[in-house]
Amino acid sequence: MRIAVLDCCCPNPEELSRFASVGDLIIDWLQPHMRQAELVRIDAWGGETLPKSDDFDGFIVSGSELGVYDETNWMPPVRQLLLDIRDARRPVFGICFGHQLMADTYGGKAEKIKATYAAGSRRFQQAGNLPDGSGGEQFDAYVLHGDQVTSVPPGAMVTCAAGHCPVGALAYDFPAMSVQFHPEYERAYVEAVIDLMDGDLLKGREVADSHKSMETAQVARDLYAREVAQFLREGVSGREFVERSRP
Repeated sequence: MRIAVLDCCCPNPEELSRFASVGDLIIDWLQPHMRQAELVRIDAWGGETLPKSDDFDGFIVSGSELGVYDETNWMPPVRQLLLDIRDARRPVFGICFGHQLMADTYGGKAEKIKATYAAGSRRFQQAGNLPDGSGGEQFDAYVLHGDQVTSVPPGAMVTCAAGHCPVGALAYDFPAMSVQFHPEYERAYVEAVIDLMDGDLLKGREVADSHKSMETAQVARDLYAREVAQFLREGVSGREFVERSRP
């Protein structure tokens, strides 16, 4: 089995040089749960030729420093590939920007948050089986985002949410799932990015508050990894996968 990891992040600046690329961080997070699979990083940001939808058995779309509204040479081809992936019914999983780009491409909308940039850790709640959708388990996850999904695409359902983010994750009626948070990141990486944002996207107390949010958070190192690996192996619709996994 071969999985393409579309890395939509810029190359690491000097301040993050001790860390692997975001695409490789995703591979390090997922590979222990897909030991028989080949995970291949594709440098989408750098303009590497994108694969065709039938070149791989599944796809992952990473986060990015950019928003879905930014004009770049590499983003339109990624959008087209997402449409081709949907038509070919190949499974695809999106993270942060990937979550937003999928929603925006598949008929929803993503835009900039008017509130403070979300950085650090946040508590999310899975959608449950109660009539109002509540009752699901809660979990902590790392976040780094100034944009979010504001309109859910047709055929998709929200599978988790946080206080600052009503659309924390989506499952589609074709083989696609996505999350706003970053299951692939470790605390040291998030802390380094927060420090890098000091005086830019984060100002004053926001930096300290972002660091403080992680002090008592319990973020699992393999957060969502088993579920994503199983989803990519099965290739069923996101909605079917989520509904079948609920207790």
